Amino acid sequence: MTITRHVLVADDEPHIGRIIKMKLEQGPFRVTLAFDGKETLELLERDEPIDLVVLDLMMPYVSGLDVLAKIRSSERWREVPCLILTAAGQETQFQRAMELGASDFLTKPFSPKRLYVRVAELLGVDAPARAQEGERA
Repeated sequence: MTITRHVLVADDEPHIGRIIKMKLEQGPFRVTLAFDGKETLELLERDEPIDLVVLDLMMPYVSGLDVLAKIRSSERWREVPCLILTAAGQETQFQRAMELGASDFLTKPFSPKRLYVRVAELLGVDAPARAQEGERA
């Protein structure tokens, strides 16, 4: 029996969220989408368990860095892996995200297959061989 893992994807670009959702749902993942930092925090406050957060840094209302800081300061969410996925490739943002406790950092444009493999690794899930191949998605 395969255990389904719940992934919260926070990105203010709906098409990016849909691409990630479609790719992750090819595996043992259930995906919830949030389109800004405020919505992300509201979804985290629900009683539903979340196994991993994919987090864009540049979002309306509450930035991804602020969301990450709140996650890491929360007793409930402190240990949840947070994968940063952002177009903001500046070294200062990378350093700040890592200081706040990001689990990993990928920049846009990104390979959906590479993202899938990284999510699977962070959650200790076997990625199918086709997702691990180096081909572009």
